[in-house]
Amino acid sequence: MNAPHEKPSGIQVIDRLVRLLDLLAEHNAPVALRDLAAQVGLPPSTVHRILNAVVPSGLVERLDGGQYQLGLRLLELGAKVKERLTVRDVALPYLQQLHDATGESVNLGVRDGDEIVYIERASGGRSSVRVVHIVGSRAPLHTTATGKWFLAEMSPSERAAYCARTGLAPQTPHSLTTRAALEAELAKLPQEGVAYDLEEQELGVRCIAAPIRDETGTLVAGISLSTPAERFDRDKAPLVKATAAAISRALGHKQ
Repeated sequence: MNAPHEKPSGIQVIDRLVRLLDLLAEHNAPVALRDLAAQVGLPPSTVHRILNAVVPSGLVERLDGGQYQLGLRLLELGAKVKERLTVRDVALPYLQQLHDATGESVNLGVRDGDEIVYIERASGGRSSVRVVHIVGSRAPLHTTATGKWFLAEMSPSERAAYCARTGLAPQTPHSLTTRAALEAELAKLPQEGVAYDLEEQELGVRCIAAPIRDETGTLVAGISLSTPAERFDRDKAPLVKATAAAISRALGHKQ
C-alpha cells in the first residue's frame, strides 16, 4: 500500500481503472461511488478521481446522484475488436485455400493507425522460408501491399497528412519515399484490382494484396500473398483477387 504522501504510479492507476471497469461490468444498473469504493477497497476520493478522469473519453458515464456506469465508448471499441475477430474467423479457411493452391505464405492484415497489423497467416513448407510476416507484426502502410489499399481509400488531404506524419520513411532501398511516387502507385489499384509490395518492406520478399470489404463496402482488411522475390509471379494476382472477393462476399459485401 502507498504511504499517505505517495502518489500511485501510472501502472497502479491503470490497474485500479481496470478493476473499476470490471466491477461496473458486473452490474446491470449504475453503481454509487461509495459502493464502488467499498467493493474495490479504495478511498472514495481515489475512485472519484480515477473515474472522473476518464468520463470525458466516454469510457465511463457519471449520472446524477454520483452514480457511474460503463460508457458507450467501450461499445465502440468492442465493436472494432469484434469486427477484426469476425474478419479473421471468416477469412481463415480462405487463407488456407489460397496457401494450398499456391504453396506460398498468405497473410491477413488490418489497419491500425499508420500501420498494417498482421492478424492471421497461412503458411508451411517452402513458404516459410524468408517470408516473415509473423502474426502480430506491424509495418507502415506505404511499404506494404495491403497498406496501399488503405492509403488509396483516404482522401487526398488524409494522404497528405499521412505523408507528413511518417515522412514516408523507407524500410528498404525499394520503398516509395515521395508523395508523387506513392500517388502514381495508388492510381493503378482500381484498374489492376491488386496492390504490390516489390521488396519495399523486406528485401527479397514480394507481395500481392487485394482488399476485403464488409457489407457496407468499407475496406476492413487485406489479404496478401508473400513470396521470395525469385518465385514472384504476377499471374497469381487473379487468385488473390478471387480469394479477397470470396471473403468479402462471406462478410456480406454485394459486388
